[in-house]
Amino acid sequence: MANATPQAARVNTPLAGITVIDLTQIYQGPYATFLMAKAGADVIKIEPLNGEPSRIRAKVSGGASLPMAMLNTNKRGITLNLKTAKGRDLFKELVKRADIVVENFAPGVMDRLGVGWSVLHELNPRLIYGSGTGYGLSGPDRDNLAMDVTIQAASGIMSVTGTPDGPPLRAGASIVDFLSGVHLYAGIMTALYERSQTGQGRLVEVSMQETAYPTLASNMGITHKSVGVVPPRVGNRHGGLALAPYNVYPAKDGYIAIVCVTEPHWLHLLAAMGREDLSTDPRFESNKLRVENISATDDEITRWTESLPRAELFALSKKHGFPAAPVRDLLEVMNDKHMHERGVLEWFDDKELGRVVLPHTPLIIHGADRVNTIASPDLGQHNKEIYSGWLGLSEAELEALYKEGVI
Repeated sequence: MANATPQAARVNTPLAGITVIDLTQIYQGPYATFLMAKAGADVIKIEPLNGEPSRIRAKVSGGASLPMAMLNTNKRGITLNLKTAKGRDLFKELVKRADIVVENFAPGVMDRLGVGWSVLHELNPRLIYGSGTGYGLSGPDRDNLAMDVTIQAASGIMSVTGTPDGPPLRAGASIVDFLSGVHLYAGIMTALYERSQTGQGRLVEVSMQETAYPTLASNMGITHKSVGVVPPRVGNRHGGLALAPYNVYPAKDGYIAIVCVTEPHWLHLLAAMGREDLSTDPRFESNKLRVENISATDDEITRWTESLPRAELFALSKKHGFPAAPVRDLLEVMNDKHMHERGVLEWFDDKELGRVVLPHTPLIIHGADRVNTIASPDLGQHNKEIYSGWLGLSEAELEALYKEGVI
């Protein structure tokens, strides 16, 4: 391959030598392929001629959006119109040379275009094909449209999020998109391992709804114990109302989360509070009793926390040994010294956004080389590099494809 790519130098990385054709969009699929790129794979992101939805959305405010910059670093970018016969032919040529194809279109889209799993598997039996959808490739709900918030609604997450007297709430972050993106990565890596043993590829699918369901484990306890009872919204208390204290408490300058999972945690908290006398209070002598008297438990802790700033409360939690953390805003987290020191967050000079904080992969493979961050590609930035350098098309052929609206 006659091109100088950042991937070419990735000799000591887990996915060195693996080529990924990335058709993904928004968050779910791009995060899966982002993890692959950061593990050393050569990820070739294919976008429609006007760009993927995240890029188009960014044009509203001008420049590249931060999500686009975050999720597409270390990828090479090309444009391709799969609605044209020549576009599909070019795609098939790419697939013949690839190890993995990943897409998160609605079920059936790739089949209708004539480039679905069965066609591509015949072209390249070693190919691993990853599909991320809202509800899966089969079943009565497969064609339901899906976005993070609608899956939070359909999966039950929203029903248990919020206060008892308030409406259902979505989680503030796009948790299902990224949760399903991690599962998609895991499924593809599992199939990649199997291929190393069998030489054969697989179709791997991940449903957003199905990846969301296990997160409700703590809430399910109530339903299991009382058949037909719907788990209530409990605010910041334990989802199964099985632990106390377990809440977010007001501090002098914000809030702090405090959890006691074991009896020693509770005794350590009382020592920090200077209230060892509560250890023999009949309302609080066991976790069961603290749950039964949960409001009184929270009241005692609140009287203490609201008299001190977050930093002092957190320092006391570390000194005495019970789980706690201040509730931090995004600016505080973006400047987190710990994550920056570990290299999971890094400052990066983006040509459109300026100096920003970008995430590196949270998958830290000890002994492997670190993949340095390279800016997300402009729309079609690597067309010549891929189509001419990789597929061997001439300048004239490339020019003709541009004129015909193929690339």
